[in-house]
Amino acid sequence: MDRRRFFSGAVGGAVAAAAVSRVALAAVPEAPAQTSAATAPPLLPPDGRPYDPVVTLNGWTLPWRMNGNVKEFHLVAEPVVREMAPGFRVNMWGYNGQSPGPTIEVVEGDRVRIFVTNRLPEHTTVHWHGQRLPNGMDGVGGITQPHIPPGKTFVYEFTARRPGTFMYHPHADEMVQMAMGMMGFWVTHPKDRADPRIARVQRDFCFLLGAFDVEPGSATPKVNTMTDFNTWAFNSRVFPGIDAMNVRQGDRVRIRVGNLTMTNHPIHVHGHEFEVTGTDGGPVPPSARWPEVSVDVAVGQMRQVEFVADEPGDWAFHCHKSHHTMGPMGHEVPTMIGVEQKDLVAKIQKLVPDYMVMGDKGMADMGAMEMPLPDNTLPMMAGQGPFGPAEMGGMFTLLKVRAGQKAGDYRDPGWFRHPAGTVAREVPDDRAPPAPRAPGAGAAPAANAVQKPAGGHHH
Repeated sequence: MDRRRFFSGAVGGAVAAAAVSRVALAAVPEAPAQTSAATAPPLLPPDGRPYDPVVTLNGWTLPWRMNGNVKEFHLVAEPVVREMAPGFRVNMWGYNGQSPGPTIEVVEGDRVRIFVTNRLPEHTTVHWHGQRLPNGMDGVGGITQPHIPPGKTFVYEFTARRPGTFMYHPHADEMVQMAMGMMGFWVTHPKDRADPRIARVQRDFCFLLGAFDVEPGSATPKVNTMTDFNTWAFNSRVFPGIDAMNVRQGDRVRIRVGNLTMTNHPIHVHGHEFEVTGTDGGPVPPSARWPEVSVDVAVGQMRQVEFVADEPGDWAFHCHKSHHTMGPMGHEVPTMIGVEQKDLVAKIQKLVPDYMVMGDKGMADMGAMEMPLPDNTLPMMAGQGPFGPAEMGGMFTLLKVRAGQKAGDYRDPGWFRHPAGTVAREVPDDRAPPAPRAPGAGAAPAANAVQKPAGGHHH
């Protein structure tokens, strides 16, 4: 982690619409920066009130300094280059060297002072999503404060009044700035670590859902895209570049998810049931919780789920929208399933020797296919597991549960060693039961009643 100081011009910046003492402005705290895309270990609080820290998937927590009884942070809004997966780097805007920005962790009742330096080419603000605070600290440019001009530093100050799972993002040129990756996580821990509404857990993970439209061969997202995104991310990382969540068998696990994309995401875990224990509105009363294996996280929402990781293995954890677990794809590629292409391929290969058949039996071959791609482009399906291609991308990772994972150890334990007889296997032909005979094509009930619309078109 690099540490940079922004004294030049910082003190002369405007102050977000509430008075802050000249003493507070006399020395802006240093601004740590992080360029590694690895998951940082939890930041144990060196001072201030104690709390149980979170782990930001492929991210980090922003250090602070205590100035009297005020916890001071320094965020720098700036252009960054985010490695979304090995070999795939994207030009983004973020905070302190990364997109998303660093997670901010405070304790209920903390007085918080956040300096925001703008190194973007245009003005910005920061909205503290879900927080109760003075109106002039809410970060809506032109409404509750002046915009932060390039090169200037504003300061926000308020008390973290309630515990919960929150986020921060701009309320200035939102379409561009959030499409470019400007967002970050915020966790307010309960002042009473025995708070009956908020259980203590052994592992506490957090990440934000992001969507980008990065054309193959390019490196800068298209900011005018409304729905047709092709790169779906956990904390601006895509599988296989997303770290696993490594836990000890028997751990109580909390996962916090926030959504700043343009659509909802049904987040699904394999092998376990969970309960939704909190939102950006606060803890869910125990009487209102119920078991699930998927939770839909709508646009602008936060969801906090908890479960006991009691089933050992490598369990998939992903968005259940199938296109969101794939890499960049050509949305205009025609469907070729069932189309015989042999004669056509031979003719095309005389003109294009490297041409290959794609999609005549489905797209699974893409997971193992080695073909030239434009520079800085991921394959549509990627990743290797112990049994072959994973055929996944985007919003996909693993929950790795191990009996031997030590408390506080977040290192990847490698692939799960399955006990004998517990892996799905092929049945020899002479032992396979006869398959029921399916009706022939066009012989299904009422098939004769199915007709094409006149002219071959439909409405």
